[in-house]
Amino acid sequence: MTTPVRVRFAPSPTGYPHVGNIRTAMFNWLLARHSGGKLILRIEDTDVARKVEGAVKAIMEGLNWLGIDWDEGPDVGGDYGPYYQSERLELYKKAAERLIEQGDAYYCYCSPERLEEMRAGQVKRKEPPGYDRLCRDLTRDECARREAEGIKPVVRFKTPLEGQTGYNDVIWGNVVVNNSTLDDFVLLKSDGYPTYHLANVVDDHAMEISHVIRAEEWISSTPRHLLLYRALGFEPPRFVHHPMILGPDRAKLSKRHGAVSILDYRDMGYLPQTMLNFLALIGWSLDDKTEMMSKQELIDNFSLERIGKTGAIFNREKLDWMNGVYIRKLTADEFFDAVQPYLMDDLDAGKVLISDEEYVRAVLPLVQERARTLVEVVELTRFFFTEDLSYDSALLIGKNMDKAATFEALEAAQEDLGKLVVLQESATRETLPAFDADSLEGVLRPLAPELDLKTGQLFSVLRVAVTGRTAAPPLFDTMAVLGRERCMQRIAAALKRL
Repeated sequence: MTTPVRVRFAPSPTGYPHVGNIRTAMFNWLLARHSGGKLILRIEDTDVARKVEGAVKAIMEGLNWLGIDWDEGPDVGGDYGPYYQSERLELYKKAAERLIEQGDAYYCYCSPERLEEMRAGQVKRKEPPGYDRLCRDLTRDECARREAEGIKPVVRFKTPLEGQTGYNDVIWGNVVVNNSTLDDFVLLKSDGYPTYHLANVVDDHAMEISHVIRAEEWISSTPRHLLLYRALGFEPPRFVHHPMILGPDRAKLSKRHGAVSILDYRDMGYLPQTMLNFLALIGWSLDDKTEMMSKQELIDNFSLERIGKTGAIFNREKLDWMNGVYIRKLTADEFFDAVQPYLMDDLDAGKVLISDEEYVRAVLPLVQERARTLVEVVELTRFFFTEDLSYDSALLIGKNMDKAATFEALEAAQEDLGKLVVLQESATRETLPAFDADSLEGVLRPLAPELDLKTGQLFSVLRVAVTGRTAAPPLFDTMAVLGRERCMQRIAAALKRL
């Protein structure tokens, strides 16, 4: 195309930002950034009855979290505003009046009760649903009589009864429908608010949108929009209908498949760079092998032609894997900054973070290799931040060991660590390191054969005693970070349990 790329993300604030909506925004954003074009954020808030308080803020918050920025919109302004459809009602009214004057639209006075009865009859007769055009050919006198009765009409489009309407979709190719299969759809509701059909056509033309990128569910509505473009004398944009995101059962992704709001994934501890990468590869691909792509790599390589026709599965296991990879790529400072809000939400960890940030920074590298989400980090590190461990005492008994052997092992470890403590206190920091992993291993590893135990048996007993868990980060690194005092106290507590 020779015209500049201008695309729009036009959410309706009837709910919080769904991952499917956000992926639509992302495709629009990627095309704009790849081509040096513009992304417009337009809020389609004409469905007053279903409007959800706080939805607009949540939509912007979700986009900002992912790093999807826009060039024009309600918060940043622009030359094509206003960017709330509720502030553009006069434009839709004028378009509807123009269509009526041209003979391309008409007033419909049918009551909701009559329409409901009509639809019930169609279902009973197994006919396709659609308006029966009762008001299509009313005279001016008949319209005036109904208005005198106080009936507020809607405006319907006068769909041609014959012929075909078609277009070339970037993904689906030629799409053609018979006009006889389309009903006379509503343009303007009785409250003066437009339907999606009218508002999006008027606004996309007024805002000079070059490409309409949206979900495939709108394919069947596009012929209606093209009829409107034609009747209004507007040049239509290029249409790109991408596949839907599917759940594991290949049904449309919904709440029954788990979290669907992009902000839910943020709250569950997924990184924004993970979500951007993951969502981009649902229905789009660079090739058949590349899975990890940075934001800039996505922008540099994006093309509409590589969006597939087949709906792709939202694979939660793959998302967890990818998030783990991204977590491991973070520097120590980046990891600390990412995890900090989640630690603050935990009472014990939050207290420690406020009082001893250095200690928290020492803890986090121990779990960075294992964590798949930032929320998981809180659970993996919980024993570092609590004074009293809570665990089943039976976990202390080592494999092929009894209570007496376990008691003897802990007592011997306590004694040897006690000697290490005395030795450390009498030594200078230069001649002997503090309570670190190497010193601990040098004391504890030789202890196992002395007790006629395998190292795994001894270490598993110690691991439970100092962490309350059978699985934890490397034992000596963990003990070094916990420090002398905590380790000795926890071994003493374990002996008391036994």
